[in-house]
Amino acid sequence: MQTFVLAGGCFWCLDAAYRALRGVESVVSGYTGGAAPQPTYEQVCTGATGHAEAVKVTFDPEVIPQEVILDAYFTMHDPRQLNHQGADTGTQYRSAMFYADDAQREVFETARRRASDLWDAPLGDVEGTVVTTIEPLGTFWDGEEYHQDFFAKNPTQGYCLAVAVPKVNKVRARFSEYRAA
Repeated sequence: MQTFVLAGGCFWCLDAAYRALRGVESVVSGYTGGAAPQPTYEQVCTGATGHAEAVKVTFDPEVIPQEVILDAYFTMHDPRQLNHQGADTGTQYRSAMFYADDAQREVFETARRRASDLWDAPLGDVEGTVVTTIEPLGTFWDGEEYHQDFFAKNPTQGYCLAVAVPKVNKVRARFSEYRAA
């Protein structure tokens, strides 16, 4: 098994999209990249803790290659948006990859270069530059229980319908050969 910690907007969307892929063994929503110990959702939402909403994705590389996990990451969010995704604004919604060791950092750098080739066209006021940061992984704090598998527990919630569903559908379409049953 391998584990990546990734941030790209609201963790509900990343969680839902990764759970749609075969070979993903677990997804944990939580917080990392900040200074406050044991941050809560309410604290992270202020932007004052420095944490990002992130997911810890554990997957079987014999079933789904790490490149697919990372290419899906760059498909499910817009890595050109600095400190926001859509209406979610603040450093807690930044696009960031948190590496556990130098080998993982190199894998992340390679994936970010691939993403730069895909995201080179401007989008509105966003230039075609991938702004995803690659940061050392510090402590990952699990999010509150109600955030875990939020989409499956709340499929008719407005945010899920408006924001998560299109991202899940985009990943399912692009990576159909890895679609979970």
